[in-house]
Amino acid sequence: MAQMSPFQLFGLNPAFTIDLEGLEAAYQVGMMKVHPDRFAGRPAAERRVAEQWSTRINESYQLLKSPVKRAAWLCEAAGHPLEAETNTSMPMDFLMTQIAWREALEAAQGDKEALEAVRCEALDLREEVLKAITQAIDVDGAWQQAVDLTRKLMFIDRFLEEAVSE
Repeated sequence: MAQMSPFQLFGLNPAFTIDLEGLEAAYQVGMMKVHPDRFAGRPAAERRVAEQWSTRINESYQLLKSPVKRAAWLCEAAGHPLEAETNTSMPMDFLMTQIAWREALEAAQGDKEALEAVRCEALDLREEVLKAITQAIDVDGAWQQAVDLTRKLMFIDRFLEEAVSE
């Protein structure tokens, strides 16, 4: 069980671009096989194994469903960890963009149109970054670029989460 990658678990090729509907279907099939109700009358050891598989399927599904987690896993598997906890450096232009977004978010308090404009700008950049990650990982194998882009995506997603809670 520990040797199987999240991609292998769902019968997918390790790539940034995945079929999300296929992932969902494979997830449902996998969960049906290990659902606790199917093991209710079984020995404790079998129930524990089913619970372990259920946990593994859930964790793998969450990883593959998330573009940030999926890209980070692929980078790590290729020997290029994100080191997001220790390496927080970003290009100056992106730092300036973040500052501008935060200032615009603060200025937009109570103004739904202004808030939506800031969110749309962030969402547009997010789409550009997702396309660039796809190119870097699936086409070019440019792992350092993929690492940098994935870290940028993390910042964008975090900003969007904060913008929603405003």
